[in-house]
Amino acid sequence: MLDNFDNSSPEALRRVQELAGSTQLTLVEGDVRDPNAVDQAFSAAGAVDGVIHFAGLKAVGESVANPLHYWDVNVNGSRVLAAAMDRHGCRTLVFSSTSTAYGEPETFPLREDMPTAPVHPYAQTKVAVEQMLAALCRTGSWQVACLRYFNPVGAHPSGRIGEDPLGIPNNLFPFITQVAAGRRERLRIFGNDYPTPDGTGIRDYLHVMDLAEAHSKALDHLFERQSSDPLILNIGTGRGLSVMDVVQGFEQATGLTIPYEVVERRPGDVPRLEACPKSAQTMLGWSARRNLEEMCRDGWAWQQANPTGYQHHP
Repeated sequence: MLDNFDNSSPEALRRVQELAGSTQLTLVEGDVRDPNAVDQAFSAAGAVDGVIHFAGLKAVGESVANPLHYWDVNVNGSRVLAAAMDRHGCRTLVFSSTSTAYGEPETFPLREDMPTAPVHPYAQTKVAVEQMLAALCRTGSWQVACLRYFNPVGAHPSGRIGEDPLGIPNNLFPFITQVAAGRRERLRIFGNDYPTPDGTGIRDYLHVMDLAEAHSKALDHLFERQSSDPLILNIGTGRGLSVMDVVQGFEQATGLTIPYEVVERRPGDVPRLEACPKSAQTMLGWSARRNLEEMCRDGWAWQQANPTGYQHHP
């Protein structure tokens, strides 16, 4: 495992080990852009059969404000990782891609054979990495899955691990739970003038536990696969929910009231993203099993048990 802990905490890893009942995780603290750190991670792990590549930045607005940093971390970091994998003879990779690769589509649900049309630097970097990985697959020696996430939310049902963003959350769900916990005065809804039924943006939210299971199934599938094309898969539920749908769902699941204010749209946000998850069902035997109530319940349990995130841990 390689992590620089820029947007995470060593305490999260300790809790992963606790939940897994294992002390066998080997950690190298370093940056994915540093070839020496990546080589060290491979050497420390011993024989590596496959890699799941989560390392990267993912805030749309931040990518618009600081595009060079996003291209450096997401694209250059992926290049450094792929080069290290090649050196160490490991050419099986599951890559965290994004549903924002589709841009501002006009037809739904979104299928993997639809064209990519990224409209902000975050999505552009992910599509660029997909293209690099496709080129590696065409050499005949790589097996790659690019998982186009929709909107992961929730937390581990134990309440031990969950989302702990630095500063004001960029994502809807941790913003809601922090308001519920009294850490924020009110939720900010970025725009209510989108061409959607209630004017707020629609996204396909899925439970993070379902997403984790998709990664495990994707890696297992790659070990049995022989193809010169990357496996591109949407990872979502197939059901779009608006911001207000999620707010109301959280209120119903918890009995709490979430105060909110509507502010201007964020640069780069699109009106709607909704998956067609049939390919993942066919190829991996995977489908999202958890509903909005479970997402809200588990996310709130995490926030209640960890009111300041990993900062002050038991």
